[in-house]
Amino acid sequence: MGTSSYDVLVLGAGAAGLMCAIEAGKRGRRVGVLERAEKPGKKILISGGGRCNFTNLHCTPGNFISSNPHFAKSALARYTPEDFIALVEKHRVPYHEKTLGQLFCDRSARDILAILEDECNEAGVEVHVDMQITGVQRANDFIVSTHRGEFRAQALVVATGGLSIPKIGATSFGYDLARQFGIALRDPWPALVPIVFSSDDHSRYCDLAGVSAEVISSSDGQQFREKMLFTHRGVSGPAILQISSYWNEPGKTSHPIRIDLAPGAHAVAPFLESKLPRNLGALRSQLRKLLPQRLADRWLDLHLPASWTNQALGELEAQIHAWEIFPASTEGYEKAEVTAGGVDTHELSAKSMESRRVSGLFFIGEVVDVTGQLGGFNFQWAWASGAAAGRSV
Repeated sequence: MGTSSYDVLVLGAGAAGLMCAIEAGKRGRRVGVLERAEKPGKKILISGGGRCNFTNLHCTPGNFISSNPHFAKSALARYTPEDFIALVEKHRVPYHEKTLGQLFCDRSARDILAILEDECNEAGVEVHVDMQITGVQRANDFIVSTHRGEFRAQALVVATGGLSIPKIGATSFGYDLARQFGIALRDPWPALVPIVFSSDDHSRYCDLAGVSAEVISSSDGQQFREKMLFTHRGVSGPAILQISSYWNEPGKTSHPIRIDLAPGAHAVAPFLESKLPRNLGALRSQLRKLLPQRLADRWLDLHLPASWTNQALGELEAQIHAWEIFPASTEGYEKAEVTAGGVDTHELSAKSMESRRVSGLFFIGEVVDVTGQLGGFNFQWAWASGAAAGRSV
């Protein structure tokens, strides 16, 4: 028990918190990190299927969702993917580009956590795990009470993440702390999350679980060309996870998700050009060239033209390229990769991540209303926002 004093206290030993601690430690600050779990970096270790998609080569502010789309620009410009790649190469961690600029570890996400832990040790950062915080007050310093005594510091950095994946310890702590200090929040919501079908679509398609296809998903002016996967409850895969962040935003009127099942391909052109006989066998054969067989057969079961006119075939073509889904819901925080919304960016300095309302109080990473698309962008926001705070505290 007793009181431990630092220059900087960081709440949360995830990607953003550890990066902040490293940058502050390198500047000679005495840094303590308080982590609720029994070990640091739990979300890092499960990310990217255990390989950690640690950044994206093509990172731009347009890859992020925020009520203030300009907020992330400063931090992202000052800590780039190349900066983190340099750190990975310094530690001789092998990596590869998968698709669309996504960088993954060759071996394991443990390599990324090891980099952060080694850098923390080098910078003199002290990481305390299994810390149950019971209260936070502000006197001259911030006082963080835990079941193992008090911790004091002039600067407090909140890097506690969002509500996603509660089974590894996600809580509302960061949002609660913001409210305690009178800082505005934008309502959080699950992002990068599978979609749950309506009852009608469930009965039509959920026995196709396991079938995947490359599609274009679109909603609310956004679109993504990637893989879609049918599940026992709806649809998932990168194309769906990407579009879910835009479809599910609170306060927006309900709108459908539109799926182009055969991007750039023409199912009925050979019939219109009189190259194929107009019968079910020929149509089924043609559709199976464009879609997985089970999906092609199901689509015809549901959408077989009443006639073989050019108009009827044209309507079938249009349906294939504009399948509208009106989801019942998403799979929620249990399956969401990240939480969108959070601490209102208008409350923070874009340069330092410091609260405009409470001096010495900083918010970084997922707890802030900046959310990346799928593909390493959320890690890049963690590194960039963490570095911004760490260089300022």
